[in-house]
Amino acid sequence: MPTSPNAGGAGAAPLNVRVYWNFRSPYCYLASHRMWEVLDRRGARLDWRPLSGWDGRSPPERARSRIPLVRQDVARWAERMNLPFSPPPATTDPSRAAAGSVIAEARGLLRNYVIAVMDAEWGHGRDIGDVDVLAAIADTVGIDRIALEAAHENPAIRARLDGHWRDAQSEGVFGVPTFGVGDQLFWGNDRLDFLDDHLRERGADGG
Repeated sequence: MPTSPNAGGAGAAPLNVRVYWNFRSPYCYLASHRMWEVLDRRGARLDWRPLSGWDGRSPPERARSRIPLVRQDVARWAERMNLPFSPPPATTDPSRAAAGSVIAEARGLLRNYVIAVMDAEWGHGRDIGDVDVLAAIADTVGIDRIALEAAHENPAIRARLDGHWRDAQSEGVFGVPTFGVGDQLFWGNDRLDFLDDHLRERGADGG
């Protein structure tokens, strides 16, 4: 594939990778253990765009019908990646975790936070919508639990999350995780290899 005229290279600014994410997605759980390696290897800059509620997910009626197939698929991936897999309660709401990720990002702890939240939820079946569960994660990661709890009620953070979904829809994003570089979108944990290839072809090299 020809190199883009906007490709990176020695001395070029890092490429931005927009990451649309919903903590309720099991495929985000898988991606939380794979995407950092790609971003690090290519020296890409993460543009974090968490979503709340049902944003970026199948509507409830469709989600219910897909659960058996999705869980089979995720279980296979988890086994291949040597990850535990234990789905959380069906009532789990990801909104509080999404808001908390904004605080984690501001404190330079986003990677640790994302992995810890996803592992608690999908690796150990915890309800990340529960204040006490998130508070325990905050303690583990090194984030002030009061600040994390307050994030969910912060109007500016809630507006930011809503804005992410509007941006996602304007780009044609309908599922998570979705990774965007320029006008190219890569949907799903299983598209990370294509993202890696694209970043390499654009000249991104973290070495």
